[in-house]
Amino acid sequence: MIQFQIDPAQYARTYLASGSTHVELAQQTSDEMGIELGNVERKMFPNTELYIRYGDSIRGKHVFIIQSLAAVDSRSVNDSFMEALIMVDAAKRASASEITVVVPYLAYGRQDRKARGREPISAAAVIRSLQSAGADRIVSVDMHSAQTQATFNGPFDHLTAETLIQAALEERVKGDVEKFVVVSPDGGRAKVAEDYANELGVSVVHMTKSRDREDSSKIARPHVIAGVEGLTCLMIDDIIDTAGTLVSAAETLKRSGAARIITCATHGIFSKPALERLMAAPIDEIIVTNTVPLDEAKKVLGDKLEILSIAPILAQTLTEITTRGSVSKIFNDRNYH
Repeated sequence: MIQFQIDPAQYARTYLASGSTHVELAQQTSDEMGIELGNVERKMFPNTELYIRYGDSIRGKHVFIIQSLAAVDSRSVNDSFMEALIMVDAAKRASASEITVVVPYLAYGRQDRKARGREPISAAAVIRSLQSAGADRIVSVDMHSAQTQATFNGPFDHLTAETLIQAALEERVKGDVEKFVVVSPDGGRAKVAEDYANELGVSVVHMTKSRDREDSSKIARPHVIAGVEGLTCLMIDDIIDTAGTLVSAAETLKRSGAARIITCATHGIFSKPALERLMAAPIDEIIVTNTVPLDEAKKVLGDKLEILSIAPILAQTLTEITTRGSVSKIFNDRNYH
């Protein structure tokens, strides 16, 4: 547990509130910090509109709203976003002195540019909506593009789960570097793959991928690649969504003679049909963090899935923000790329 090193006056002015999407992560974070999670009243009207009210006075307090923009159970991504939005509005109208929105997983983050005419930049729309509602600061983890921070006119802390995932992989490598290789599943992850390979002291292989312009779900891979025969392949990605990219890469690796395949990602979204694909795929281990709820994924994947807790990183970050410390020092300045 992190020692929350602030004086009693600062403690009294800090309020942690959780949206309903991932209360478990918010509770873990508050436990790490030694701060009680705030009371938030919520209900849904018959027409599915949401109602939010803070159960305690937050006048003059720094309110941290923790809400992953994820789908869970019958809730959609948009439900999670709307709840976060009205929690910000409620805090602003209740005279909070400062509002920080902690979004471990930022939905719409992949829609960060216009690839074709007449498209939105949805990531910008989400962030600007939070700011318009009253957010003074945003915290997120391993966004698809770090440049998304530029949309927000204020402090935007981009955290990374790199150290967590590297530690998990180091346990597996244990000095046997000649038996492992880091594989980049596509060109966009080449730099990340090289960084991990350098930290682990293993070699790296890049795999090509192309998508059909009319149907982006169709992926073309080489039949086989060199440099992986007899090795344990480590694939690193930021998000596992439908798992099409990872499964197609794993199939190529298996055909190429890979001994084992381990895939890692910060965000395990697991949209349909990801779980079915992953169960059938030649992937031996899947390592993700708990930026989103993973109960169903754990039930289906069982021991094939390892979940790393992001709560200590969130707790340390919120501590630094509260005490006006440095967030970047937590990550040795490696959280801005």
